[in-house]
Amino acid sequence: MNGGESAVRRNNRVAVVILNWNGARFLKEYLPSVVKHTPGEIADVIVADNGSTDESLAVLDRDFPQVKTIRFSENHGFAEGYNLAIAEVSKAYRYTVLLNSDVKVDDDWLTPLHRFMESHPGAGAVQPKLLSLTKPDEFEYAGAMGGFLDRNGYPYCRGRVFDTVEKDCGQYDTPMQVDWASGAALMVDNALYLWLGGLDKEFFAHMEEIDLCWRMRLAGREVWAVPDSHVYHLGGGSLPASNPRKTYLNFRNNLLMLYKNLPRRKRGRKLIWRRMLDTLAWLKFMAGLDFSNGNAVLKAHRDFARMRKHYAGCDAKSDMLAGRVNILTEYFARGHRKFSEIRQNPGK
Repeated sequence: MNGGESAVRRNNRVAVVILNWNGARFLKEYLPSVVKHTPGEIADVIVADNGSTDESLAVLDRDFPQVKTIRFSENHGFAEGYNLAIAEVSKAYRYTVLLNSDVKVDDDWLTPLHRFMESHPGAGAVQPKLLSLTKPDEFEYAGAMGGFLDRNGYPYCRGRVFDTVEKDCGQYDTPMQVDWASGAALMVDNALYLWLGGLDKEFFAHMEEIDLCWRMRLAGREVWAVPDSHVYHLGGGSLPASNPRKTYLNFRNNLLMLYKNLPRRKRGRKLIWRRMLDTLAWLKFMAGLDFSNGNAVLKAHRDFARMRKHYAGCDAKSDMLAGRVNILTEYFARGHRKFSEIRQNPGK
């Protein structure tokens, strides 16, 4: 970290860490708001650079001398990049906010999160309300007002189900215990994070925060969404939704997550059923002549079959998906497009 250990003010409790890779344009546009609206009495803003080859480091040196930096020599991906950064900042900070580089804030967004963590010792992670940067009256796709999993492991959010994104009319303005909090703006307890091994680096990117939150909950800790804090997320800053690489990572990592976190007695049957559902997704891509995304689904299943041996020892003691709704049935068969319309018992 630039400035050495002596430069860190140990009375600060939160490290706001922005992981950057070739994101100079995002740093120029969004970092000023984070610096301006992050209260210095409880936090420091830190950029962890993932081996950028653009002008990111020059921008940081020239325009943001007050921002601390951690500099890696290569791109470790989202997951391992944050693992390395949090291992470093945990020497001086109790909490870390993993903040995407395409997030803008416009008021004291951090204090409500910090206050909630301090007053809820069972909480391992929290997220703010995520709003769309381009449509500020709507929730943002990546996490909205907190995330959930259905019985088959499909993620959805309070405020976003599949591609249906709700307007924010205050309908979810109560703190709620959730299944997962979005990695776009995720505050974690550093000690718990490191004890659990952090984000799974094998995921590289996508769904790694859902997996982490699942492991937190299996360990007896809680995950919350805190609406008193809000941020604006651009989304799609690294890969657009239609990118085959994103399709591949989402399908592969979802399978890995199920394999890791379901009880051994349940996961075989669940994964067979998921193979059938993913086959339908593959057929839809192929019928639409989208061969790149169709092939991405096939590759995801091939690589899952190869990678799952790394998790052979995993055997969760409880099935946290038991009794959940089938979000495919709710959305496509029953026409329930909003979270409030879906019958469920989420977050338990």
